[in-house]
Amino acid sequence: MIRYRVLISGRVQGVAYRDSCRRMAEQHGVNGWVRNLPDGSVEAVFEGRPDDVGRLVDWSRRGPRFAEVADVRVHAEEPEGISEFQIR
Repeated sequence: MIRYRVLISGRVQGVAYRDSCRRMAEQHGVNGWVRNLPDGSVEAVFEGRPDDVGRLVDWSRRGPRFAEVADVRVHAEEPEGISEFQIR
């Protein structure tokens, strides 16, 4: 089990990024959360099996159809045992 905190910047608010992220996480069995930040970026936490979390991180670099991702920063953290994925 691994956990990454991911900060995504660019045109990532107002393009269904959070909902698309939730759907991708549910498809891949990844738990955690995603939220908009006041500076226009998106923050997410992904917890799960390394391959599945890796898929979410890769998806984050593209995002949904209308997103324009400029930068993605990934920070490893200790897993907390989150049991679902939420939009915050």
